[in-house]
Amino acid sequence: MDPERKIINVVGAAIVTNGTVLCAQRGPGKSLAGYWEFPGGKVEPGETKEAALVRECQEELGVVVSVGDLFMEVTHSYPDLTVHLTLFHAVIVQGEPQKLEHQDIRWITREEISQYPFCPADDVILARLQAGERGAQK
Repeated sequence: MDPERKIINVVGAAIVTNGTVLCAQRGPGKSLAGYWEFPGGKVEPGETKEAALVRECQEELGVVVSVGDLFMEVTHSYPDLTVHLTLFHAVIVQGEPQKLEHQDIRWITREEISQYPFCPADDVILARLQAGERGAQK
């Protein structure tokens, strides 16, 4: 990786309910438009990762989440930028998910994951979800 390249810190939520995980489709005009991802977004300066995840879920989905344990962290280089994604387990404690910033949102099963084109940074995470892993090893 180019040492001059800026790394963007992003967070995501693995919101799992009744054997399904909440996924969101990136809207037109955004980078990777049409690809699926975990709800979340960029960490702002001075913000903790957990606070960023709560804020992003409120802005994007209109829900309040309780952030749980770390699922895993991934660094992925795209042609134009590098992202460091921190994925947390999270639970919706208030509200119903709405499409406020995404083209679509869906609850999908582990078996359905392969039917959706996800952002490349999520590939390692998806493999662990499909294998039924709970995330970070203690």
